[in-house]
Amino acid sequence: MAYTITDECINCAACVDSCPVDAISEEGDKHTIDATTCTDCAACVDTCPVDAIQQV
Repeated sequence: MAYTITDECINCAACVDSCPVDAISEEGDKHTIDATTCTDCAACVDTCPVDAIQQV
């Protein structure tokens, strides 16, 4: 099951460097996770300072 970034995202980009498959990109004023690329490793979840990453 993939992850998604909620509206609580503060666009800090902490999650981008933690993603081993580069599934996270900036889109407007927040970041998004490409569900087809995401491998469900949850590395991004632990790096988000505002808990904006949730499992779909």
